[in-house]
Amino acid sequence: MSTSTPNPAVPYYSQWESADLVPDFVSGRIQAADDPLWQKSGAGSPQEYAFWAPRICGVACLRMALDHWGHPVPPSIPLLRDLLDAGAYVREGDAVKGLIYRPFTEHVRARWGLTAEVRADLPATELPDIIKAGHLALLSVHKTIRTPESAPPSRGGHLVLAVGATEESVLLNNPSGFPGSQQAAEVPWDRLNVFYAGRGVVLGA
Repeated sequence: MSTSTPNPAVPYYSQWESADLVPDFVSGRIQAADDPLWQKSGAGSPQEYAFWAPRICGVACLRMALDHWGHPVPPSIPLLRDLLDAGAYVREGDAVKGLIYRPFTEHVRARWGLTAEVRADLPATELPDIIKAGHLALLSVHKTIRTPESAPPSRGGHLVLAVGATEESVLLNNPSGFPGSQQAAEVPWDRLNVFYAGRGVVLGA
């Protein structure tokens, strides 16, 4: 495994507008509809925002990548609507399928001219070279990766953005991270695969 330079300068976006309140949203102490910044999302109502905020980790990762490469960053819900139209999310009642990688990458390439590659098999050992080459990687991990010492019940289901790598750790921008585990959060390599499903999307300018 080669070493790449950490890039904590990749901008951070939470999937909730009030990033400092994420622990309260996750625990249920505060309902997402009561997020004081919900209107920044571009949602039409607090209820629309509350439905989508827990489900748009992929949208938040895309916003980080767009900002990193100098593209205008749409608010989260208008961006989500575009991805719904593109088939990257599918809503059936209160059930949501997504982020669906192939329509997502097709939309990202067509809309912003980014490179985007679906990787159904993306070993963690490849991440340092991917990042060293100037790319970013969306990784499917279990949401509890915000506390790397924990034991998740499964792997995958939540998207984070790999933004840096050292000999010891991968650095992740986590859309549902708690303060202190949001931007360039260090996850030791020997802990990553406990959470990581081994698949994702590689993005480039």
